[in-house]
Amino acid sequence: MEDFREIGRRLSNWGRWDVDGRRDERGTTNLLTPERIAAATGLVRDGKVFDLGIPFGPGGPQPGGGRINPVLLFSETGADQNYPGAFHYADDYVFMPLQSASQWDGLAHVFYDDLLYNGFPASDVSPHGAKHLSIENQAKGLVGRGVLVDVARRRGVEWLEAGEVITPEELDATLAAQGTELRGGDIVAVRTGWRRKFLSDGDAASFMAGEPGLGLACCEWLHAHDVAAVCSDNWAIEVLPGEVEGETLPVHMVLIRDMGMTLGEILDFEELSEDCAADGRYEFLLTAPPIKFRRAVGSPINPLAIK
Repeated sequence: MEDFREIGRRLSNWGRWDVDGRRDERGTTNLLTPERIAAATGLVRDGKVFDLGIPFGPGGPQPGGGRINPVLLFSETGADQNYPGAFHYADDYVFMPLQSASQWDGLAHVFYDDLLYNGFPASDVSPHGAKHLSIENQAKGLVGRGVLVDVARRRGVEWLEAGEVITPEELDATLAAQGTELRGGDIVAVRTGWRRKFLSDGDAASFMAGEPGLGLACCEWLHAHDVAAVCSDNWAIEVLPGEVEGETLPVHMVLIRDMGMTLGEILDFEELSEDCAADGRYEFLLTAPPIKFRRAVGSPINPLAIK
């Protein structure tokens, strides 16, 4: 297998969207042009809305350790309040890793050889946050034509097994079976069934221990199709255990660090999948703006598909 660094060098988007000496900080979401976004709104015919986000809170997929499920805390419940008249109120706040449920990986999230996307130094990420490539840069950039690539349905299984590699050939075959054509600037949503597995067994440790997902060769496929962003119902987009011995998350390294691609993880495509199979339409308007946490490297989202 070709070294991931060589793949990254070949597929690099560094400098592609630089303007007047100012280094780009958005990466492939630059492909979500006004013309493409306007065209995507024409996919809304019936006004059907599909919630692609998972619930935030207890019972989520995080088994503990580096990330935990969100914790909801109350600062006010109405108790001990003494306002004039009948008024009482409740207030709450949340403690959570920003990437513990449905979320975008920002472009400062992953690096190697001391460099981030577009040549920014890895030292730009400090305990005070990311000086460049923060998720803030994606605030207006994640809406467009979404395309579901329902690999699990085409295989006729509830879910693929951990360690099963999805290849470019399988992505092409799935699109062909669906009668769906990919276009430049699309947001690709890959369904492996891994969310269905978690809904079936509720086993967070098993969900996080490995997963089916994209193989390294899919980086070339995403680049060739000018995909704006990719998301999946697993937690890391790529297959785990990975294909490259001695390397951790090589697909992340190529997509985020070299190509500048924002990744959406832990989404729920179950209801959408059933509807797409029923009406034969696997394209939709997808809107999934991040929350503008300053200097953050990721963000929770509530993504919506609208048909």
